[in-house]
Amino acid sequence: MTEDPRRALADFLRTRRTRLRPQDVGLEPGPRRRVAGLRREELALLAGVSSDYYQRMEQGRDVRPSDQVLDAIARALTFSAEETRHLHSLAAAARTPPPPVRGYPPEEVPATTVRLLHATTSPALVVGRFLDLLAWNPLAGALLGAFTELPRAERNLLAMLLHPEADQGCPERAATVAELTGMLRAQVAAEPGHPRAVELVGELAVRSDEFATLWARHDVEDTTRGRMRVDHPLVGELNLDWDAYPMPGAPGPVLIVYTAEPGGPDHERLQLLTGLLDAPSRTAPPVRPT
Repeated sequence: MTEDPRRALADFLRTRRTRLRPQDVGLEPGPRRRVAGLRREELALLAGVSSDYYQRMEQGRDVRPSDQVLDAIARALTFSAEETRHLHSLAAAARTPPPPVRGYPPEEVPATTVRLLHATTSPALVVGRFLDLLAWNPLAGALLGAFTELPRAERNLLAMLLHPEADQGCPERAATVAELTGMLRAQVAAEPGHPRAVELVGELAVRSDEFATLWARHDVEDTTRGRMRVDHPLVGELNLDWDAYPMPGAPGPVLIVYTAEPGGPDHERLQLLTGLLDAPSRTAPPVRPT
């Protein structure tokens, strides 16, 4: 499933406009209001553009807004920094002719990065631009064992959490799915025609009503750090911080490292899990992140 860039831009603007109430931007709602959120003409007035021009943008017609117009619309819609960047990405794709069909080499993890994974004492893994799991160290495998037995084509963070069994022991699963969907939305906007993006979004939209609903909201995330809870069957509950580090070279895979505050109970449990790696007979059942 692939999206027309102009349609994607139009849908993003529409969903954001209808979420913004008149009183949020200092306007009087007025009587007999029949539309959700701001009217098109109200937003055009706030952004300083003509109502007809903005209407053509929401209709997915051939308009080529300048960066100044986009910034004005972003301010009128009270966009976050992530949403503003996403708006510029969508507009750039909409005004650029479709590129010729080209090959996309598979995402590879350099040997030096593999060595780094095995050298670090923290759980660490490499995630591709569309949330595919590409590599991990033994401690990450012990921590998040659900993906280690899957075929490579099925090792995707979002697809795993959308699996029906992911509800078990994952009280924060829904929030994590929403965050990952926003991250995927931002990456797809950067490369809308990438075969993996088309394949993954189409597959998830057909398989999961939850994903289809979230995808239609056009939320975007540019998350570089966060917190994760894992209910591990051998060491108990672990609350870990994670940071994502872009890898050198072209944009794409990132290195994610999980850590715990030294001296705290989570750090002690993480050390216990490390010790269990030396006991091959103690194999942890699959667990999933929350």
